[in-house]
Amino acid sequence: MRTLLATAAAVLAVTGAARADSATATNRSIDAANGAAIYQHVCQGCHMPGGKGAIGAAAFPALAHNAKLATSGYPVYMVLNGNGGMPWFNGALSDTQIADVVNYVRTHFGNDYKDAVAPADVAAARGPVPTLER
Repeated sequence: MRTLLATAAAVLAVTGAARADSATATNRSIDAANGAAIYQHVCQGCHMPGGKGAIGAAAFPALAHNAKLATSGYPVYMVLNGNGGMPWFNGALSDTQIADVVNYVRTHFGNDYKDAVAPADVAAARGPVPTLER
């Protein structure tokens, strides 16, 4: 549990710092090569290595066999904007990284959604990167 909380705190710190320092969509703070690596470094701390989610201090939804992932716009929106306890990654991940991790999740963990998300799809959904007022 301590590891889960530390991972969540680290993710929130990275994304919060990225949003505060990002004036444009070109400043990214998470360096990972592909969807699997992004999932390992960013997502699995909450959604677990097998994508089965977790319940403890908070509830993290399962990504495995998740029908909500059938519509590609849903996971793109969630990664960009967050919701509830899920942080946003709008200022932390590039369009390519978001497309890669969404495609990874949609084709792994028992999901078989083959209509791939392109970086251009993410860019269209992104809009301007918000900044925190100082």
